[in-house]
Amino acid sequence: MRIFINDKPLDILSTEELAPEKTFECIYDNPSDLPSYVEFHDDVLLINPSKEILQKLLYLLRTRKLKNLDSITILTEDKEKTKKYIKSRFSIVKAAGGVVIKGERVLFIKRLGKWDLPKGKFDKGETPEECAVREVEEECMVKVKLGEPIIKTWHTYTHNRKSILKKTYWFAMEIIDDSKMKPQAEEGIEDVKWLNHQEAKYALVNSYPSMRYLYKKFIKMMPKVQTS
Repeated sequence: MRIFINDKPLDILSTEELAPEKTFECIYDNPSDLPSYVEFHDDVLLINPSKEILQKLLYLLRTRKLKNLDSITILTEDKEKTKKYIKSRFSIVKAAGGVVIKGERVLFIKRLGKWDLPKGKFDKGETPEECAVREVEEECMVKVKLGEPIIKTWHTYTHNRKSILKKTYWFAMEIIDDSKMKPQAEEGIEDVKWLNHQEAKYALVNSYPSMRYLYKKFIKMMPKVQTS
């Protein structure tokens, strides 16, 4: 499980899931306390942290910029228990969206000055698939065909002083009709554009880490998308 907290990736892994070639600059084994935040840099590994340490870590990630930090990995003997505890520290919001293809191009939106992919929150009673199609079609004024699931992303934000953890289901989609394509202005969308792979890579520089993570997963599962 990977959660983006303040745009920093936090991975929660069991011992078996940790890639043997992965290296870390900072390692804390059964820590009794967290170091000063200025000591966190590059890739950090926490081994079997307690609930108290996890609570301090989440607060640190939410409240500090941590410019020198690339990632944090939590290695735990009880992955499900650790995931459950971390989720309990947030209010959970569910959303769904799509990576829509048209030949060798992908549909991007621009919102709040950043390139993004269309998505939105569930309406009552919706399935992830229903929500994903509806949100893509509403935000971009297009018609799409639902394809395979890609991944679920998790990222945090603050709303009305509440810490929110958004779980987003992502699906591959194909365009059916884009003849009336335009941005949904009432949702703050400024532009809708078809981008080829090279253009998408450039656009993703001005995006969110979770979107870059999603797009890499999408490219791996969609070999027909031009990647050269």
